[in-house]
Amino acid sequence: MQHTLRTCLLAEALGTTILLIFGTGAAVVDAQTHALGHGGVAAAFGLVVFIIIQSLGETSGAHVNPAVTVAFWAMGRFPGRRVLPYVLAQLAGAALGSFLVKLIAGPGSNLGATLPAHGAWQALGIETFLTFWLMLVILRVTSGSKEVGMLAGLAISVTVALEALVAGPLTGASMNPARSLAPALFSGVWTDWGVYVVGPVAGALLAVAVDRLLAVGAEPEALPPIQ
Repeated sequence: MQHTLRTCLLAEALGTTILLIFGTGAAVVDAQTHALGHGGVAAAFGLVVFIIIQSLGETSGAHVNPAVTVAFWAMGRFPGRRVLPYVLAQLAGAALGSFLVKLIAGPGSNLGATLPAHGAWQALGIETFLTFWLMLVILRVTSGSKEVGMLAGLAISVTVALEALVAGPLTGASMNPARSLAPALFSGVWTDWGVYVVGPVAGALLAVAVDRLLAVGAEPEALPPIQ
């Protein structure tokens, strides 16, 4: 079933709003109550990603991440004319989600901002690798027969949760420029924000290159039609 651009943009904005509400919202709740713990926050990110994919994936692809949209375009699986509208919808949705989280946050909260623990260069390397692996998983499980069913969404969401669990204390494990820019906007905490734009985009594009290398010698599959 094909969906209009307006419907797709609504789905992307809604999905990114929900990502920020439950993902960064979990970080804010844990900072205030210590009830979730780091593992609980990582699990919240993984769970909300799974729910977004299963509920909105058939409408817009459930990118909810500018780096993912750019990578799908670079892979030839997404039309260039939709890249900017998708990114703007994701940024708008993230801003709305962060604004709603701010309503429950205590004074001085950074709203789940992503901050380097040991300097910008280390954070850049980590964010690049994290997004590389996440995007490679996305590309590998959303092609051919693996594209249908819950397993693709499960693989992606588990990857998000695992990376957040391991790397969250080091960088916040953003992997998503919209996820990082929105809390910075509403909290005023802009520390090394460029890391969380450059790293995810670079990592996602690296995943495209590696996926193409892995596909060398494989029998060609017909790509899904560009809508």
